[in-house]
Amino acid sequence: MTLLSDQRPITNLWYNARRNGFPDREYTLKPRWLHWARELQATAQTGLAYAKDQYDIERYEAMQALAAEMMAEAAAVVLGDVPQLFANQAGHATPKVDVRGVVFRDDAVLLVRERSDGCWTLPGGWADVNESPATATVREIHEESGYETHALKLLAVYDRNKHRHPPLAFHVYKLFFLCELIGGAPKSSHETDDIAFFREDDLPDLSLTRVVPSQIKRFFEHARHPEWPTDFD
Repeated sequence: MTLLSDQRPITNLWYNARRNGFPDREYTLKPRWLHWARELQATAQTGLAYAKDQYDIERYEAMQALAAEMMAEAAAVVLGDVPQLFANQAGHATPKVDVRGVVFRDDAVLLVRERSDGCWTLPGGWADVNESPATATVREIHEESGYETHALKLLAVYDRNKHRHPPLAFHVYKLFFLCELIGGAPKSSHETDDIAFFREDDLPDLSLTRVVPSQIKRFFEHARHPEWPTDFD
């Protein structure tokens, strides 16, 4: 499995578990090697952003190469794929931002089916530069489902590491917005091939790298308690 900078997990463990009959289980896969490799990569990336001395630059480049080697070895991927992933990162290292839209209709939540793994998720993805989080969420909902929405409330800001997702190469903050359905019609995209609303007791197999059942259940609770404040880690 190739290590990529999208929302696919970096090991085969989660996919193997699905094939062995555990489609709805949430996995706590936070290996120490991943934490160490992330720390080394972040330190090297930030150091390269500020270093002026050639010797320091070479040391940070060596540290970045070591982080890539650790990740490739432990994740059983081709080493050449990992440095390219890290090479796309520059400047002071910060967490990535993933946004997700929570849209209810008749006590059911909007989910889209991902082409990449055949499982369902709240519509969303990486936030883009020059977009507010709410704007990015509304755009993602439209692109992945065809529906037009309006962001009403920030339901949650989660540290992905503190929830039961398969691991990614990078640290991620996840922002979930409650959005009101105002128009549009279901339409698939190059990323999604089905769109539907699901009730709380009838959720399909979820794309656990993007959303986990406990999060969706929490948002149903928020819908029943609109006075609740935003959740955060």
